[in-house]
Amino acid sequence: MWFPVGFTTRIAAMAFIAIFAASSAFGQQDPLPSWNDGAAKQAIEGFVEKVTEEEGPDYVAPDNRIAVFDNDGTLWVEHPAYTQLVFAIDRVKALAPEHPEWKDKQPFKAVLEGDMKTLAASGQKGIAELVMATHAGMTPAEFETIVEDWLAEAKHPRFKKPYTELAYQPMLELLSYLRDNGFKTFIVSGGGIEFMRPWTDRVYGIPPDQVVGSSIKTEFQDKDGDPELMRMPAMNFIDDGPGKPVGINQHIGQRPIAAFGNSDGDLQMLEWTTAGDGPRFGMIVHHTDAKREYAYDRDTKFGRLDKALDMAPEEGWTVVDMKNDWKQIFPPEPAP
Repeated sequence: MWFPVGFTTRIAAMAFIAIFAASSAFGQQDPLPSWNDGAAKQAIEGFVEKVTEEEGPDYVAPDNRIAVFDNDGTLWVEHPAYTQLVFAIDRVKALAPEHPEWKDKQPFKAVLEGDMKTLAASGQKGIAELVMATHAGMTPAEFETIVEDWLAEAKHPRFKKPYTELAYQPMLELLSYLRDNGFKTFIVSGGGIEFMRPWTDRVYGIPPDQVVGSSIKTEFQDKDGDPELMRMPAMNFIDDGPGKPVGINQHIGQRPIAAFGNSDGDLQMLEWTTAGDGPRFGMIVHHTDAKREYAYDRDTKFGRLDKALDMAPEEGWTVVDMKNDWKQIFPPEPAP
């Protein structure tokens, strides 16, 4: 077959241009596809671009690109109750035959009778008592197995899915976006550190050594020549409210440049992070979508957002409106 002079050259050039255009389009793919275009998304991208521009005045070296995230209500669902509280309630029910005295002792009585109002009224003290009774008296490895087995079976009462499938898709994208831009991401949560560590890597891509949380006391014991650690029925550290900056200092050893939370329990973490020198970023996830998830802020027992919401404008923190800023809440259903 005969072709005009230069025809094959033009065809090759056109093919090259097509391939280049396709690769360029792929390279410019939206890193936050579940976020609607708006002030929140623009603030995130603007901050990341600012701290990663090597010749820019706000450049931050990768070693200092630390971002901390609350867990409950920030990375995954926290209503109608904190996931670890649901776990503790199920543990009380499972252990009740071994503890007949619980039938007449609060807050165990409330759990066994399904009296959530009385349980909620017991406050932090009651919840701590449940945790002490159900999370101690075993090795960390034994506790990890119990957590994993529970997560494999437990389903959220509304969404009928495992809790590990109820991480927020926009936040998963944000975690990946930050890591792709040289950030190191940490969880800083009021939840138990050993409750979270078994699954955070597979759900969030955050390994166990980058998880900061509340803890109960652990002791070294020597049983017939076998060294082991034993979880004791006493609190060691509460990583909530003013405890969060303390936990960050103890576990991470440097002030983050970005902090993400959703409640007044994250207030001090946001304050301490954004008060540092140089470029800083604070973000609050505001639950405003009762249809796709839940709507709550000032009047709730779990994830109360009041003072931090009022402070956000004056502190320059970005407030994410879940209903308007997120195209979807949870990850899409897996393809068959």
